[in-house]
Amino acid sequence: MAFSDDGQAMNKNILVKTIQTMNQHLPNKRINLTELLTMEKPGIKGKDNTFFIMDKAELDLISKSIPRFLWSRLRLPMLIEMSPDYGSGAARVQGEPEVELVAKILGKDRPQAKQIIIYLPEVRELRRKLPTTTQYAFVTNLRERSVD
Repeated sequence: MAFSDDGQAMNKNILVKTIQTMNQHLPNKRINLTELLTMEKPGIKGKDNTFFIMDKAELDLISKSIPRFLWSRLRLPMLIEMSPDYGSGAARVQGEPEVELVAKILGKDRPQAKQIIIYLPEVRELRRKLPTTTQYAFVTNLRERSVD
């Protein structure tokens, strides 16, 4: 059954709204590790105005896991991007300091890319070790896929 362009546009709008709703917990702005380490109550406010406190022991673990020169570039909470585009049970983490941290925490070789794809068991391990300094972000690619 073929959809009209209006139907496809409406379906995309529904999808976009659903994803926005699923991401309401995400912060408007993330804070770097250097700044968080100086805060008495390290944390961040989400778009929905909830305040997420970050555990100082986690921040200490993170600071011991990556070189000091990356502290000002590591933005927290670290986003674990969930998308069907990465394959079943896969997630992506982006950013050079973020990739270095994920590789270190999971005991993986550090890829040279500025992103790393991790799979469900690794996602669970990362969230278990860093529950207050990581958050899920839901993303999707809305571009048309060509069928060859």
